Amino acid sequence: MSKQNTALDLLDSFEKIPVRIYPDLYQGSQAVAQEIAALIRDKQKKKQKCVLGLATGSTPKALYAELVRMHREEKLSFKNVISFNLDEYYPISKNERQSYNRFMKYHLFDHVDIDPKNIHIPDGEVAKDDIKAQAAAYEKKIAAVGGIDLQILGIGKNGHIGFNEPGSSVLSKMRLIALDNSTRIANAYEFSSMAEVPRLAITMGISNILQAKKIVLLAWGGSKAKVIQQSVEEDVTERIPASLLQNHDDVTFVIDESAGVELTRNKSPWLTGECEWTPYMIKKAVIHMALDSKKTLLSLTNSDYLQYGLSDLLIEKGDAHDINLQVYYMLRDSITGWPGGKPNFTLSTHPERSEPAKKRVIIFSPHPDDDIISMGGTFQRLHDQGHDVHVGYQTSGNIAVNDEFVTRFIDFAVGFEKIAGIDTAKSEKILKDARKFVAAKKTTHDIDTPKIRAIKGLIRRGEASATCRYVGIPDSNIHFMNLPFYETGTIEKNPMSQKDVDITKKLLREVKPQQVYCAGDFADPHGTHLVCFNVVLEALKQIKADGDEWINDCWLWLYKGAWQEWKIEEIEMAIPMSPDQVMKKRFGIFIHQSQKDAVPFQGSDNREFWQRAEERNAATAKIYADLGLTHYAAMEAFVRWQY
Repeated sequence: MSKQNTALDLLDSFEKIPVRIYPDLYQGSQAVAQEIAALIRDKQKKKQKCVLGLATGSTPKALYAELVRMHREEKLSFKNVISFNLDEYYPISKNERQSYNRFMKYHLFDHVDIDPKNIHIPDGEVAKDDIKAQAAAYEKKIAAVGGIDLQILGIGKNGHIGFNEPGSSVLSKMRLIALDNSTRIANAYEFSSMAEVPRLAITMGISNILQAKKIVLLAWGGSKAKVIQQSVEEDVTERIPASLLQNHDDVTFVIDESAGVELTRNKSPWLTGECEWTPYMIKKAVIHMALDSKKTLLSLTNSDYLQYGLSDLLIEKGDAHDINLQVYYMLRDSITGWPGGKPNFTLSTHPERSEPAKKRVIIFSPHPDDDIISMGGTFQRLHDQGHDVHVGYQTSGNIAVNDEFVTRFIDFAVGFEKIAGIDTAKSEKILKDARKFVAAKKTTHDIDTPKIRAIKGLIRRGEASATCRYVGIPDSNIHFMNLPFYETGTIEKNPMSQKDVDITKKLLREVKPQQVYCAGDFADPHGTHLVCFNVVLEALKQIKADGDEWINDCWLWLYKGAWQEWKIEEIEMAIPMSPDQVMKKRFGIFIHQSQKDAVPFQGSDNREFWQRAEERNAATAKIYADLGLTHYAAMEAFVRWQY
C-alpha cells in the first residue's frame, strides 16, 4: 500500500491545535495511557489525588483496555484517582446495556482498584425536575477536588464533544440537552432499533470542559477526518463545538492516520513547505487538482499547476503535459478485467502477475455477505476466469439477523418435517420457546440465548452458501471459520486471540493461495472488519516467520466494505463492470434476505447494502471518467498490502 513520507507529519503550520498522529488507534491509545499513568504516579508520589475526566463511546475503549492491562501487569494503582464522566443518556437505567454507567464498569472500573466512592457519572435515572440540581452538585464536586487534571474527549462527526451538539455556547454549563439526529443515528449501532436511541442526554458543558487543566481529544478512522480538519485548521465556531478547544492553553488531538487524511499536511502537503515528489504524491496532487478544477488529466495546463500551488512540481518534473501523461498512465494501468492476472500477458505495470495463469484464491469475508457486497463482480470474474476460488467466512454474523427471521425459519422447519412425515415435537418445542423469548425480549432487551444465536448463524450460513453456489463455487471451497472473538452475542466483541489466528493459519495452509482478498474497511462502525483484518495479517506474518515457502508468492489485496471506498489516488487495481455484471451482483446480494430492508445495528447509513454497493461502484467509475479515462458502468477497487 502506498505510504507518504512520515516526515510530512511535522508540517503542521495550518493547525491551531497540536495534533499527534499515530499509525493506528492502538498505538495512539497506548501513548495516551502512558500519559495518564505517568500523571497518576506523579500524583501518588506527591500524595495527591489525580482527577480524571473520562469519556465513553467506541473511541476510548482501547485506551481503557490498555489502562486495565497496565494495572494488571505493571501494578498501576487507581486508589488515588477521582473520576468524572462527561455525560449519560437520559432517561436510562444504570444497569441498561447501553448506559454509560455500565460502560465504564465493563471497560474500566470493574477491572482496577479505584475506590467506588471516587467514581462520578451523571445519573440518568434522576427525575427531570431534579436534573438542574444534580448538575449544580456535579460541578461543585469537581471544584471541591481542585478541578479536572486531565480530560479525555472523543468527537462526533458533527463536531460535538461530550454531548454538546452544534450550537452549544462556549459558556454552556452541565445540563440536559436534546441529541442531534445525526448523533442518534451514529449511536444507533448500540441499540436494536433507532426508536430505542434516547433523544436526550445529560452532559457537562463546554465551559466545564475548558476548565480542565489539560485536554486530550481522541479520534480514530476516516469518518472523523473532515471534522478533525475543521476543528484544528478552521476558525472557532459554535457550529463545530470541538473548534472551541482552540481557546484552551493545553489541548492535544491524538488521532490515527485515517483521521488525519484531511489535514493540510496530509491532503495537500505541498502547500505547507517542501514536498518529496514521489510517484504517489505526484498522482495525488494532480488528481486532486483535476477533480477540483473539473478538468480531465490531459487538459491540465502549466497555469493550473501554478494556480493550485504546484509550481515546485513543475520546476522539479518539467512541463505539465509530461506530468499529466505520467498520472494518466498510472490510472490507466490500474484498470484490468483480469483480477487474477492476464494469462500470457507480460506487462510490468499490470496490477497482478500473469503466472501462474490459474491461481488459488481465498476471499476472507468478515460477515457472511461482505464478499458479494464488496467485491461481487470480482468474485464472479475470478471464478469465471478459472481460478480456484475459496471463501472464508470469518464470523457467523448472527447479531445482524432480526428476531422475526428466527421464528419464520423454525416455522418452515416444522412445516417441512410434517410434509416429510418426521416427528415435529422437538421442533415445535423450539418454536414455542423462541416465540416466547422473542416476545419477552422486546421489553427486556435480553441478549439472545446460545440456541437463538445458533439459529441466526444458521440462517446466515445458508444465505452465504447459496451465494457461493450462485457464483459457481463448490461447497468444498466454502469455509465457515466462526472466529471466537465475535461470538459474544452482543455488538461488543472480544479482542482477537491466538485462537482466531490459528484458525486462519489452518485455512491458509490448506489452500496455500497465491491471492488473498481481505476487508480493509476500517470504518465499519462495529469494529468487526478491523479485527478480521488484523487476524488475517497476523496469520500471514506468523506463517512467513515459520518459513513456509508458498507465502512468498501470496499477494494480499484489500477491498472496502459497505461503508466507504478507497480514495482514487490509493487504488492500485480497478475491476470494471458492465451493466449486466452490476445486475448479477445485485441479485447475488439479494440472496441475503435476512439483510434486506431493516437490519439491526445497521449504522448511520439507511440505504440497503445493494444500494450502497452500486452507488459506490458507480461513483468510482465516474471519477475515472471525470479524469479522462473510459466510463464504465461500475468499478470495484483494491489496494495491495505489503506484509
